[in-house]
Amino acid sequence: MLTNVRTTLVLDDELLRQAKRLAAERNTTLSEVVNSALREAFDRTPSQVPAFDMITYGRADSKVQHEPGDFAESLEDDDRRSLRSSC
Repeated sequence: MLTNVRTTLVLDDELLRQAKRLAAERNTTLSEVVNSALREAFDRTPSQVPAFDMITYGRADSKVQHEPGDFAESLEDDDRRSLRSSC
């Protein structure tokens, strides 16, 4: 079952004019032009995501932990090293 929801959007004036013009050319409604544009935008395959460098702190040779168990183990190791150096 399709449900239509009414909502209020704030559109750029020029985009609204273009959308209304397109709706008139296609003999359809402004709502259908907006729905079609949104469907097209969501169906598009995203382009290749650029690589990024994550800024981290600490020892450069330490492994980045991703699993919760590994993270807990890493914290315990850090605590042990900290206790040894403070004695």
